[in-house]
Amino acid sequence: MLVACIGIALGAYLLGSIPVGYVLVRIFRRQDIRTLGSGNIGATNVLRSEGKGLGAATFILDVVKGATAVLLGAAIAGPLLPTFPQRNVEALAALFAVLGHMFPVWLRFRGGKGVATGFGVFLVAAPWAALASIALFAVVFGITRYVSLASIIGAASFPVFAYFMVSGERPAFFVVVQAIVALLIIMKHHPNIRRLLAGNEHRFGAAKTA
Repeated sequence: MLVACIGIALGAYLLGSIPVGYVLVRIFRRQDIRTLGSGNIGATNVLRSEGKGLGAATFILDVVKGATAVLLGAAIAGPLLPTFPQRNVEALAALFAVLGHMFPVWLRFRGGKGVATGFGVFLVAAPWAALASIALFAVVFGITRYVSLASIIGAASFPVFAYFMVSGERPAFFVVVQAIVALLIIMKHHPNIRRLLAGNEHRFGAAKTA
């Protein structure tokens, strides 16, 4: 059982660690996204620096890699861990896919903030809660135009939505991972939190001051 769990965790980490934004910008713009804008490899910085097309592609593929990690983990666990709660397997894959995105070995462990990948993993593991969180993200973003604030509130709301919207068995590990992923995403936004508190966070679509 231990070997199977390690294999699922490692596979999810490696899949999550694919630096989609970095790769797309390298291929299509021949640039290093880490030297542009905020330096982040996530969809928001790709969108701001390289346009809507690459930004949307980065978001979608980050979601897909997170969802795929959970789906593959569950598929592998079927024959290898038949008595292991499926939701624990999904939680294990979800956690390590998000960690892979945030700390990719290929980029010296400097990755993205985990919003899209986090959405992807829980779109499989807790779909209604994930959809509710992304809907709240959209509302907050629409009102404030702060991507960071919307991301923080969306992440913080997910465990709450999951508490009310996930039915059936809810193992402790499954519940704990929801909180851990939400906390990791919020912690990754610490520079944005400082700017929000200081009143100088960039609003999406606003012209940058010199």
